Amino acid sequence: MSYIKVADLSDLEPGVPKAVQVNDTAMVLVKIAEEIFAVADTCTHEKENLVGGFIEDCSIECPRHGALFDLKSGAALTLPAVKPLRTYPVRVDGSAVLISIDEKPSGAPS
Repeated sequence: MSYIKVADLSDLEPGVPKAVQVNDTAMVLVKIAEEIFAVADTCTHEKENLVGGFIEDCSIECPRHGALFDLKSGAALTLPAVKPLRTYPVRVDGSAVLISIDEKPSGAPS
């Protein structure tokens, strides 16, 4: 699995979503305590960007219709969303935040 640098730790504020782009893939990074999560930046309900969403505990809320998604698993936690978000493996190397897009990410539709 290869990783691509997408941000520096100093770019991330706890609980504040940050948009990043890897090739043609839009993602959201969220730092919760000492963990960093990467999920697709598109709500599975109506394709709204999630980067403007509210973070609560370890979930992100779609700013359009309020669907909640688990940042760890990508699971849709509330309606109107029923499909999970894609999640991506994250690694920190020094101050660099790295994401892998090599494998089928967890939360990906079958």
